[in-house]
Amino acid sequence: MRLSPTEFDRWPNKRVTLLGMSGVGKTRLASILRNNNWFHYSVDYRIGTHYLDEAILDNVKTQAMQVPFLRTLLMSDSIYISNNVTFENLDPLSTFLGKLGNPDLGGLPLEEFQRRQALHLEAELNAMRDVEAFIDKVDKIYGYPHFLNDVSGSMCELDDSALINAVAENTVMIYIEANAADEKFLIDRAQNSPKPLYYREAFLTEHLAKYKKEKSLSYVADIDPDDFMRWVFPHLFYARLPRYQAIAKQYGYSVPARDAYQVETLDDFNDLIRTALK
Repeated sequence: MRLSPTEFDRWPNKRVTLLGMSGVGKTRLASILRNNNWFHYSVDYRIGTHYLDEAILDNVKTQAMQVPFLRTLLMSDSIYISNNVTFENLDPLSTFLGKLGNPDLGGLPLEEFQRRQALHLEAELNAMRDVEAFIDKVDKIYGYPHFLNDVSGSMCELDDSALINAVAENTVMIYIEANAADEKFLIDRAQNSPKPLYYREAFLTEHLAKYKKEKSLSYVADIDPDDFMRWVFPHLFYARLPRYQAIAKQYGYSVPARDAYQVETLDDFNDLIRTALK
């Protein structure tokens, strides 16, 4: 959706999609808007609480059943396990995605890792397909005047131009673009605290082979899971950059991450969007 700043100001029911790397501030902006009568649709939250809810719980229950004390309580229905994904806490989803590598170090075998990656991809596609329906719900059920679509950091990996086009037709797409300093911060953060992520199948196949060759490893079971995540993240980051830039160029607008960091109020946010639309 293309608008001028004046058209955006006059738009009675604003609809914005925020996209960008994990950590550039999308959810922080969403929290500001939630407090100012905007409906916050989080794709990650939708994935974790709807499309992967059962899979996440099955993963937790599988681990719990290996502890005799918990197994007894679960089998007698004395306790139950629930999923507590929130906008700010996506740890259950990350835990489900898991790490690739040595099981003794918390890693997953390649086949199981790929199965979970495929489930996440399908869940993300479905959550993105739900955007249009939620826009309708926001108007007819919830009564919010404005709608924010807070997409996953892996949105650029979806390779579904029809889906992206549908989102672009219903919302103004704003790409929060990291500069060199932001890139270093995000990469350093991932190095210090590696977390499970989604990888395109072709990307994973290529870079897993490179990693094994570089580290002289023959088997996935020999991989240190955290070491692989630290090694692969810069490659993933720079592979995603041109994908995001292409989406922004074709469908939307870009704003510097540094400008997004300065947003503290709804007026600041509206100024940020106006600047982008110019």
